[in-house]
Formats: sequence, C-alpha cells, structure tokens
Amino acid sequence: MIARLLIRPAFAWLRQPGLHAAVPILILLAIGFIGPLVLVAIFSFMPPRSFTLDGAPTIENYQTVVEQSFYLSLLRSFAFAAGTVVVLALVCYPVALGLAKLFGRYAGLLTLILVLPLFVSENVRLFGWVLFLLKGGGVLAGAAKAVFGLELADMLYSNTATLMGLCYVYLPFMLFPMVLGLSMVQRDVVEAASDLGASRWQIMREIELPLAMPGLVIGGLLTFVLSLGALTESKVLGGSKVIMIAADIESAFTFGQNWPLGSALSMLLLVLAGGLVLLVLRKLDLDAILKRR
Repeated sequence: MIARLLIRPAFAWLRQPGLHAAVPILILLAIGFIGPLVLVAIFSFMPPRSFTLDGAPTIENYQTVVEQSFYLSLLRSFAFAAGTVVVLALVCYPVALGLAKLFGRYAGLLTLILVLPLFVSENVRLFGWVLFLLKGGGVLAGAAKAVFGLELADMLYSNTATLMGLCYVYLPFMLFPMVLGLSMVQRDVVEAASDLGASRWQIMREIELPLAMPGLVIGGLLTFVLSLGALTESKVLGGSKVIMIAADIESAFTFGQNWPLGSALSMLLLVLAGGLVLLVLRKLDLDAILKRR
C-alpha cells in the first residue's frame, strides 16, 4: 500500500505533457552543471594537494580557509559586489528611464552605443582604462600635465580602480533589465498621478519603482553574482593589492596545485552566494512582484 502511494505520484509526474521533450535538456544540465558541482564538492573534502578521489574525507581544507585568512578575500568580494550593485543602480536608473521613456527614436542608437563595447574583449577594454585613465603616466595624466601642469595621482592597483572596472564591465547587466522594468510602467499611470498632484519623487517612489521592480531585482542579482566571481578586474586593476576570491580560487587550482583547497573555496562561494540570493528572493516575494498571484 505504501509503495503504491509513493510510486503512483512518480508515474503521474512522468506522464505530464511535454516532460518527455524536456528529458534531453534535463540530462544535459545534469551532466554539464550538476555533475561538476558534485565533483567539486567531493574534492573539497579530500586531503590537501591530492589529485584523486581516494582517501578519507577531511575538513582540513575548510580549516585552511580560516587559518590562512582566505575568508578575507571572500568578504572583500562580497563588499565589491554589493558596492557595484549600489553604484550601478544609482548610475543606471536615470539612463534607463531615458532609454525607456524620454529618448524616443534615439533610444535604439544609444542602446547600440552601450552594447558595442561588449563586442571587444574584456581584457582589451580594461587595459584601455589602465593606459588612458588609471595609470599615472597614461594618456590622460600626460595630457593634464602638458596642458594644465597638473600631476594626476596613480589610481592603478587600488580599491577605487577595481570598483570602477567592475562598474564599467557589468553596467549593461544592470542597465538593460532596468530598462525592461521601467518599460512596464504605463505613461497613463504616471500622468494620472501627476494630475492628482504627486511630486516627481512620489511618482518615482510609489509608482515607477514598484512597477519596475522585476527588472531592478533581476539586474541587481545578475550584477551581484557576476561581480562576486570577477577575476580579470581584480588581477588587471587590483594587482597584488586587491585580491578577490576568484583570484584565490584560480591560484589554488593552478599555481598552488591544490585542487581540494580550490574546491573548498569554490563551495564556500557557491553556498554563500546562492544562499544570499535565495534569501533575497524569498524576502522580496518575486511571485507577487511578477504578478503571478
């Protein structure tokens, strides 16, 4: 009787329309996504500097994270990711509002201009920032000294340079979901609120932000997760002074040849980032925001 109660719902689930068509992609996701994560999780409990799955499980790698202060780079990465989201939210909101509501026929041209940098390698763009703006002997510093006699400070290998690079690289990932969110705000609703005497601040707070919330949430989560795992920005713009968790993971897997330690760092990043994202989604009640219920 118990077996029948357990097996019947399983077969009923397998008989759902369209499930058979989804089986290939489910298998592909299991092999390409879940499989590597399981291997990384297993490796994180292997003895340090071992390259096989043999041996008794140990938590020594997680102890090393605390003892050798790897958690500092993890905290730094979370701080940079949060700072990137805040800065881009403030910068992108007026631009997104203009693209969605104000620029009209020029919105397509401006969107193309914003998208064009994505066709250039991230490394090339960041080194362009280094040569033009951030390096003390760069183009902008040389021009300022020649024309105005000013000595610009060298901003390279600093927290400021790293944050600027993160904001520059991940700006489209915040901007375009925000544009889609603001596009959901009907002009008639804004005009009705204005006719009833609402100020611009009240319209933004009571109408635009709640209605555009799906785009804001998606853009913020995309930006946060991508910034959290950023590697190139910390290496090119931060050097050895600004070390983020992705740099420690790469070093453990390559130069350190310590796969179990790299796996432990990866699992900590995955668990903490995934838990935080799930907590935010739970607190924000995404179903209510998307008007599903």
